[in-house]
Amino acid sequence: MKILPAAACYAIFEASIEQYHVLNDVDTSLENPYQTGTFEYLLYLKNWIDTVQWHLEDIIRSPTIAPSELVAIKRRIDASNQHRTDVVERLDDYFLACFEHIKPLATARLNSETPAWLLDRMSILLLKVYHMREQVERADADEMHRTRCAEKLQILMEQRADMGACFDELMQEITAGERRFKVYRQMKMYNDAALNPVLYAQKG
Repeated sequence: MKILPAAACYAIFEASIEQYHVLNDVDTSLENPYQTGTFEYLLYLKNWIDTVQWHLEDIIRSPTIAPSELVAIKRRIDASNQHRTDVVERLDDYFLACFEHIKPLATARLNSETPAWLLDRMSILLLKVYHMREQVERADADEMHRTRCAEKLQILMEQRADMGACFDELMQEITAGERRFKVYRQMKMYNDAALNPVLYAQKG
């Protein structure tokens, strides 16, 4: 099993974003170019989920959306959030397997965030970069709008560099036994008919 550096993870996320925008349709079928179950496959899948959900979030905010469509998309977003969480936890399972032979030092610091949840933030950050760059290049927007968006894009690119450096540092320190992490499952309750009181009350 291998761990990719941040630059390679970013490249996979960017490939997913670019592929989605070929058709730019939330109903486009996913064609993952990587072998099922590999680290690369999970990264591509993770970002594809994020990218589709990004656009669903845009659609649901239309002031002219029909109530029935709004409800349908909200339910779709809920399902997407659950799928996203499931994939992040599969990535954390991958990291646990990769580092199972590492014995942390007695002085190892506990990281508050797992590697997979850091990748989750990195994936969403690249969507912000992509769409902010679109705003910078908008021909129908005025110069002030493009300038403001260019300033925001610069900040996002700084975050991109910082987050990538943090990921690489985290991988190095876990490998050296200097840092450790724990995986706490999200245990979401609102999608679970046995835990959401509105759902189990209806069943009763």
